[in-house]
Amino acid sequence: MGVRAVFRLILTWLIAMFAISAPAYAQSSGWWNKDWPYRRAVTVDATPTGGNLSGAIGRTVLLVRLHDGNFTFSDALDNGADLRVVDTDGKTPLPFHIERYDASNNLAMLWVSVPNLSGGEKRQLWIYFGNKNAPAGSNVAGTYDSDTVAAYHFSETAGKAVADLTANRNNAQNAAPASDENGIIARAARFQGQGELIVPDSPSLAMAAGAPVTIEAWVKPEQPNGEQAVFARGSLILGLSNGTPFALVGEQRVQAGAALKAGEWAHLGFVADAEGYRLYVNGVEAGKGAGPLPALAGPISLGGAPGRPFSGELDEVRLSKVARPAAMILANAQAEGPNNKLVAVADKAERQSAGGGTFFFVLGKIEAIDIGIITLCMGILVIAIAVIVSKARYVGRAVRANRVFMKRFRSLHEHLVPMKDVNGVGAGELAVIEQAPLGRLYETGIEELEVRRQVRGTRPLSGESVEAMRAAVDAVVVEENQKLDSWLVLLTIAISGGPFIGLLGTVLGVMNTFGGVAMSGDVNVTAIAPGMAAALMATIAGLACAIPALFGYNYLNSRISALSDEMRVFVDRLITRLAEMQTEGSPTPALQTAE
Repeated sequence: MGVRAVFRLILTWLIAMFAISAPAYAQSSGWWNKDWPYRRAVTVDATPTGGNLSGAIGRTVLLVRLHDGNFTFSDALDNGADLRVVDTDGKTPLPFHIERYDASNNLAMLWVSVPNLSGGEKRQLWIYFGNKNAPAGSNVAGTYDSDTVAAYHFSETAGKAVADLTANRNNAQNAAPASDENGIIARAARFQGQGELIVPDSPSLAMAAGAPVTIEAWVKPEQPNGEQAVFARGSLILGLSNGTPFALVGEQRVQAGAALKAGEWAHLGFVADAEGYRLYVNGVEAGKGAGPLPALAGPISLGGAPGRPFSGELDEVRLSKVARPAAMILANAQAEGPNNKLVAVADKAERQSAGGGTFFFVLGKIEAIDIGIITLCMGILVIAIAVIVSKARYVGRAVRANRVFMKRFRSLHEHLVPMKDVNGVGAGELAVIEQAPLGRLYETGIEELEVRRQVRGTRPLSGESVEAMRAAVDAVVVEENQKLDSWLVLLTIAISGGPFIGLLGTVLGVMNTFGGVAMSGDVNVTAIAPGMAAALMATIAGLACAIPALFGYNYLNSRISALSDEMRVFVDRLITRLAEMQTEGSPTPALQTAE
């Protein structure tokens, strides 16, 4: 097996490494659309380590916040028109819309319609971006289901009437008296004890007696004194009494056990069905009443009502004609609030050119210290391959040259002379023989015999002289073995040191991962797994360095051992034949040449 065999061995190793990463390339088929070069994973975690939700939730609208820590705004269009959201299957686009997109300040708020969400599950969505020719993908009305009869972001500019986001067009007939550019989500409506919003009655807002209803709103009280209405329609009032959330249904009142803090946002929810109604504060049930709601008709008042003016801010009001499950109320409060553990956006994007697979996702998570370790291992691998290739070529030339030399050596029989003096040996063949280790041993033996003939003539050699000749040739054997073994120590370093260097990188990477988790306080699989997987890449690099070095070392060592055995056998044969020539009084090499 020669140099070609070494190249085949290396090629086999590279194919094996490609096979290991092949699943990552196979996953590239799951890329939603090749026109979008980037995507980021969005994890909706309803397990105990995330939102800790239980029960069926169904289709819900979740808020996804983008900022410079989890999104590269420079890779997307300035208005976010290229954004698309795709479901877990990697094929189904989800309805969404953008409430705010501020590329200059690296802030964006997306509302995504997530179908069939359930408590206790973890699912992954994808945000695709980077298609510079993409039209706007927002679908405001399609984001909400048909049971949502009105939804308000209060994102309108000053003086513009508040608009309903659903297809029902239940717009307010007036504008918010003031606004706050930095509300709980984006822009919020500000009320100062007057100027409540009036939503006219409409067929889509019709609510018969006993009909289910769900009301949600974010409120920020500023002066929580007296009774203040947040939502009012007919005999139903949802508001604050001296800062304490309450719901008033006719004469029946349900009130929470604690007041809200002035200047802080809180999520209020009200759900009614045929059995009764429940009041929620920040997603947790705070009170309940018995009996169905009476029929509700007439206009809706937001941000105050006659005799109940509201002083504070209001954001994200939604009205539904169904009784939403408690898990959905909690999900909305978590996803939209400041302490969000339900929705998380990956901190690094995946490129379509990288396949979007696991292997390349893990590569993107590698930290600087592991990059240094992997670079060192790859450097050692390059050196090892260079040694294997160069040494294999050297050994191959030696083996071929030995064959050429031995053919000439056998033809000389008992009359040994320098190869340059042998009839029929051309310059080309002589150049090949000079590369043969056996040829150098042979020439050394001939020179040693010539020295002794100049002193002793044709007298037989003594035992001491024969041993002296053998010692001279053995010295050349040692030199040849040193040439053959040179640089092999680098392969042993790669074999023994590569795995340990890789293990060092893995240990350091795992230590950094656990340290980062401890500092952030976010203990979940999503936070730990990428760092752990990336840390293991250092061990893979160490093994990738050691395994080909091991194969190459064993291959070269076997060929070098064969050459060494051949040289030892040849030394015995050469010295014996030279001693016989001297005993028989054969002509000296000079005399042989003269003849």
